[in-house]
Amino acid sequence: MPALPSPLYLVTDRRQTQGRELVQVVEPALQGGVRAVQLREKDLSSRELYRLAVQLRALTSRYQALLLVNDRIDIALAVEADGVHLGGHSLPPAVARRLIGPHKLIGVSTHSLAEARAAQAEGADFLLFGPVFFTPSKARYGKPVGIEALQEVHRAISIPLYAIGGIKVHNVGSIAATGVEGFAVISAVMAAPDPEQAAQDLLATFAQAQPSASSQEK
Repeated sequence: MPALPSPLYLVTDRRQTQGRELVQVVEPALQGGVRAVQLREKDLSSRELYRLAVQLRALTSRYQALLLVNDRIDIALAVEADGVHLGGHSLPPAVARRLIGPHKLIGVSTHSLAEARAAQAEGADFLLFGPVFFTPSKARYGKPVGIEALQEVHRAISIPLYAIGGIKVHNVGSIAATGVEGFAVISAVMAAPDPEQAAQDLLATFAQAQPSASSQEK
Protein backbone atom coordinates (compact mmCIF):
# COMPACT_ATOMS: atom_id res chain seq x y z
CA MET A 1 0.00 0.00 0.00
CA PRO A 2 1.28 3.50 -0.78
CA ALA A 3 2.30 5.60 2.20
CA LEU A 4 0.65 8.65 0.66
CA PRO A 5 -2.95 9.06 -0.50
CA SER A 6 -1.99 10.33 -3.97
CA PRO A 7 0.87 9.54 -6.37
CA LEU A 8 1.75 13.24 -6.52
CA TYR A 9 3.88 14.53 -3.62
CA LEU A 10 4.24 18.31 -3.73
CA VAL A 11 7.40 19.86 -2.32
CA THR A 12 7.19 23.58 -1.66
CA ASP A 13 9.59 26.30 -2.76
CA ARG A 14 8.19 29.78 -2.34
CA ARG A 15 10.98 31.15 -4.57
CA GLN A 16 9.43 29.40 -7.55
CA THR A 17 5.87 30.69 -7.19
CA GLN A 18 6.28 33.57 -9.68
CA GLY A 19 5.67 36.12 -6.95
CA ARG A 20 2.55 34.48 -5.54
CA GLU A 21 2.09 33.68 -1.86
CA LEU A 22 2.80 30.03 -1.14
CA VAL A 23 -0.77 29.30 -0.08
CA GLN A 24 -2.00 30.81 -3.37
CA VAL A 25 -0.16 28.02 -5.18
CA VAL A 26 -0.71 25.17 -2.75
CA GLU A 27 -4.48 25.57 -2.55
CA PRO A 28 -5.15 25.23 -6.29
CA ALA A 29 -2.70 22.32 -6.36
CA LEU A 30 -4.83 20.66 -3.69
CA GLN A 31 -7.89 21.40 -5.78
CA GLY A 32 -6.11 19.64 -8.64
CA GLY A 33 -5.63 16.43 -6.67
CA VAL A 34 -2.49 16.84 -4.56
CA ARG A 35 -2.99 15.04 -1.26
CA ALA A 36 0.48 15.29 0.28
CA VAL A 37 2.55 18.44 0.75
CA GLN A 38 6.08 18.72 2.07
CA LEU A 39 6.88 22.10 3.58
CA ARG A 40 10.48 22.68 2.56
CA GLU A 41 11.64 26.25 3.16
CA LYS A 42 15.09 25.83 4.64
CA ASP A 43 16.04 29.50 4.76
CA LEU A 44 13.23 30.61 7.07
CA SER A 45 13.68 31.27 10.76
CA SER A 46 11.94 28.95 13.18
CA ARG A 47 9.24 31.54 13.86
CA GLU A 48 8.63 32.19 10.15
CA LEU A 49 8.56 28.49 9.35
CA TYR A 50 6.12 27.85 12.19
CA ARG A 51 3.74 30.54 10.94
CA LEU A 52 3.83 29.11 7.43
CA ALA A 53 3.35 25.59 8.76
CA VAL A 54 0.26 26.72 10.68
CA GLN A 55 -1.19 28.12 7.45
CA LEU A 56 -0.45 24.97 5.48
CA ARG A 57 -1.75 22.70 8.25
CA ALA A 58 -5.09 24.51 8.14
CA LEU A 59 -5.16 24.42 4.35
CA THR A 60 -4.22 20.76 3.96
CA SER A 61 -6.71 19.78 6.63
CA ARG A 62 -9.53 21.38 4.62
CA TYR A 63 -8.65 19.12 1.70
CA GLN A 64 -7.99 16.03 3.85
CA ALA A 65 -4.40 16.11 2.63
CA LEU A 66 -1.20 15.24 4.45
CA LEU A 67 1.36 17.78 5.59
CA LEU A 68 4.96 16.78 6.20
CA VAL A 69 7.64 19.18 7.37
CA ASN A 70 11.14 18.95 5.99
CA ASP A 71 13.68 18.05 8.70
CA ARG A 72 12.07 20.06 11.51
CA ILE A 73 10.53 17.55 13.90
CA ASP A 74 9.78 20.33 16.39
CA ILE A 75 7.75 22.30 13.86
CA ALA A 76 5.95 19.16 12.71
CA LEU A 77 4.93 18.37 16.27
CA ALA A 78 3.98 21.97 17.03
CA VAL A 79 1.45 22.16 14.17
CA GLU A 80 0.33 18.53 14.42
CA ALA A 81 1.63 17.72 10.94
CA ASP A 82 1.30 14.20 9.60
CA GLY A 83 5.02 13.58 9.59
CA VAL A 84 8.51 14.71 8.65
CA HIS A 85 10.74 14.35 5.65
CA LEU A 86 14.42 13.68 6.26
CA GLY A 87 17.46 14.34 4.09
CA GLY A 88 21.03 13.18 4.14
CA HIS A 89 22.02 15.60 6.91
CA SER A 90 18.93 15.04 9.05
CA LEU A 91 18.58 12.85 12.11
CA PRO A 92 18.50 9.13 11.32
CA PRO A 93 14.98 7.77 10.77
CA ALA A 94 15.19 5.58 13.88
CA VAL A 95 15.97 8.61 16.05
CA ALA A 96 13.26 10.68 14.36
CA ARG A 97 10.79 7.89 15.10
CA ARG A 98 11.52 8.04 18.82
CA LEU A 99 10.89 11.77 18.81
CA ILE A 100 7.85 11.99 16.57
CA GLY A 101 6.07 8.86 17.72
CA PRO A 102 4.80 5.67 16.12
CA HIS A 103 1.88 7.08 14.15
CA LYS A 104 3.53 9.85 12.13
CA LEU A 105 4.98 9.35 8.66
CA ILE A 106 8.70 9.50 8.01
CA GLY A 107 9.88 10.05 4.46
CA VAL A 108 13.55 9.97 3.51
CA SER A 109 15.35 11.38 0.47
CA THR A 110 17.84 8.96 -1.08
CA HIS A 111 20.25 9.10 -3.99
CA SER A 112 21.61 5.56 -4.24
CA LEU A 113 20.55 1.96 -3.70
CA ALA A 114 22.68 1.77 -0.55
CA GLU A 115 20.98 4.85 0.91
CA ALA A 116 17.56 3.47 0.05
CA ARG A 117 18.26 0.15 1.73
CA ALA A 118 19.64 1.89 4.82
CA ALA A 119 16.65 4.20 5.13
CA GLN A 120 14.26 1.29 4.84
CA ALA A 121 16.19 -0.65 7.48
CA GLU A 122 16.04 2.35 9.82
CA GLY A 123 12.26 2.55 9.66
CA ALA A 124 11.34 4.98 6.89
CA ASP A 125 7.73 4.76 5.74
CA PHE A 126 8.49 5.85 2.19
CA LEU A 127 11.41 7.07 0.12
CA LEU A 128 12.15 9.72 -2.46
CA PHE A 129 14.80 8.68 -4.97
CA GLY A 130 16.59 10.87 -7.46
CA PRO A 131 17.25 13.09 -9.15
CA VAL A 132 15.89 10.90 -11.93
CA PHE A 133 16.18 13.65 -14.54
CA PHE A 134 18.26 16.81 -14.52
CA THR A 135 16.94 19.67 -12.43
CA PRO A 136 18.84 22.73 -11.15
CA SER A 137 17.49 22.27 -7.62
CA LYS A 138 19.11 18.83 -7.35
CA ALA A 139 22.30 19.50 -9.36
CA ARG A 140 24.44 19.38 -6.20
CA TYR A 141 23.64 15.68 -5.90
CA GLY A 142 25.48 14.95 -9.15
CA LYS A 143 24.31 13.53 -12.44
CA PRO A 144 20.73 12.28 -12.75
CA VAL A 145 20.37 8.68 -11.60
CA GLY A 146 18.09 7.76 -14.50
CA ILE A 147 15.18 5.40 -14.98
CA GLU A 148 17.22 2.19 -14.69
CA ALA A 149 18.48 3.08 -11.22
CA LEU A 150 14.93 3.95 -10.19
CA GLN A 151 13.78 0.52 -11.34
CA GLU A 152 16.66 -1.16 -9.48
CA VAL A 153 15.73 0.55 -6.21
CA HIS A 154 12.06 -0.24 -6.71
CA ARG A 155 12.87 -3.93 -7.08
CA ALA A 156 15.16 -3.90 -4.03
CA ILE A 157 12.94 -2.30 -1.41
CA SER A 158 9.54 -3.13 -0.01
CA ILE A 159 8.32 0.30 1.10
CA PRO A 160 6.71 2.88 -1.22
CA LEU A 161 9.07 4.68 -3.57
CA TYR A 162 8.57 8.10 -5.12
CA ALA A 163 10.74 9.49 -7.90
CA ILE A 164 12.00 13.07 -7.78
CA GLY A 165 14.06 15.36 -9.96
CA GLY A 166 13.13 17.07 -13.21
CA ILE A 167 9.74 15.40 -13.47
CA LYS A 168 7.34 17.14 -15.85
CA VAL A 169 4.17 16.13 -17.66
CA HIS A 170 6.17 15.02 -20.72
CA ASN A 171 8.28 12.48 -18.79
CA VAL A 172 6.09 11.44 -15.86
CA GLY A 173 4.77 8.54 -17.95
CA SER A 174 8.21 6.94 -17.94
CA ILE A 175 8.21 7.20 -14.15
CA ALA A 176 4.82 5.52 -13.95
CA ALA A 177 5.95 2.70 -16.23
CA THR A 178 8.53 1.60 -13.64
CA GLY A 179 5.77 0.70 -11.20
CA VAL A 180 6.85 3.10 -8.45
CA GLU A 181 4.12 4.38 -6.18
CA GLY A 182 4.43 7.99 -7.21
CA PHE A 183 6.53 11.05 -7.88
CA ALA A 184 7.49 14.33 -6.24
CA VAL A 185 7.65 17.68 -7.97
CA ILE A 186 8.58 21.23 -7.13
CA SER A 187 8.67 23.54 -10.16
CA ALA A 188 6.22 21.54 -12.29
CA VAL A 189 3.46 22.74 -9.96
CA MET A 190 4.98 25.58 -7.92
CA ALA A 191 6.02 27.56 -11.00
CA ALA A 192 3.03 26.64 -13.15
CA PRO A 193 0.72 29.48 -14.22
CA ASP A 194 -2.22 27.23 -13.29
CA PRO A 195 -1.18 24.92 -10.44
CA GLU A 196 -4.55 23.18 -10.39
CA GLN A 197 -4.35 22.23 -14.05
CA ALA A 198 -0.69 21.27 -13.71
CA ALA A 199 -1.50 18.85 -10.89
CA GLN A 200 -4.42 17.39 -12.83
CA ASP A 201 -2.30 16.87 -15.95
CA LEU A 202 0.52 15.21 -14.02
CA LEU A 203 -1.83 12.86 -12.20
CA ALA A 204 -3.76 11.94 -15.35
CA THR A 205 -0.60 11.22 -17.35
CA PHE A 206 0.87 9.16 -14.52
CA ALA A 207 -2.34 7.13 -14.16
CA GLN A 208 -2.52 6.38 -17.88
CA ALA A 209 1.04 5.02 -17.94
CA GLN A 210 0.90 2.90 -14.78
CA PRO A 211 1.29 -0.87 -15.08
CA SER A 212 -1.63 -3.05 -14.08
CA ALA A 213 -2.27 -3.26 -10.36
CA SER A 214 -1.27 -6.93 -10.19
CA SER A 215 2.15 -6.24 -11.68
CA GLN A 216 3.09 -3.46 -9.26
CA GLU A 217 2.15 -5.02 -5.93
CA LYS A 218 5.02 -5.23 -3.41
